[in-house]
Amino acid sequence: MELKGIVTTGLGKAAFFLNQDFYKTQFTDKLGFTPFPGTLNLIIDESKLDDIKLMKNSCKNTIKPDEGFGGVKYINATLEKEIVGAIVFPDKTTHTENYLEFIAEDKLRDKCGFKDGDELTIEIEI
Repeated sequence: MELKGIVTTGLGKAAFFLNQDFYKTQFTDKLGFTPFPGTLNLIIDESKLDDIKLMKNSCKNTIKPDEGFGGVKYINATLEKEIVGAIVFPDKTTHTENYLEFIAEDKLRDKCGFKDGDELTIEIEI
């Protein structure tokens, strides 16, 4: 599935969670890279909400929580046809359904110069 999204600033909470050893270890084992402690946040057009819900609900890839934390579903994805990463769906989130969080090995705002308002294409492995 291919989606277009607009880069937006997140809430800044992902860094805390992605720095937790049990999350880092599982993501590294399952994705083959240690994610940068933060996400690139994309707002997807609301006309794609049904696709996003279906993708999230059918996702079988999970990161198991530690005590006091929530689990995370993830789907392998590629940003701009070359940046390997994953979309994450934390069990505990305050984001709306059309808000996707992309993790990758690097801080993409710095490495690629992405900024708020940029339109990016994401390919998601279903």
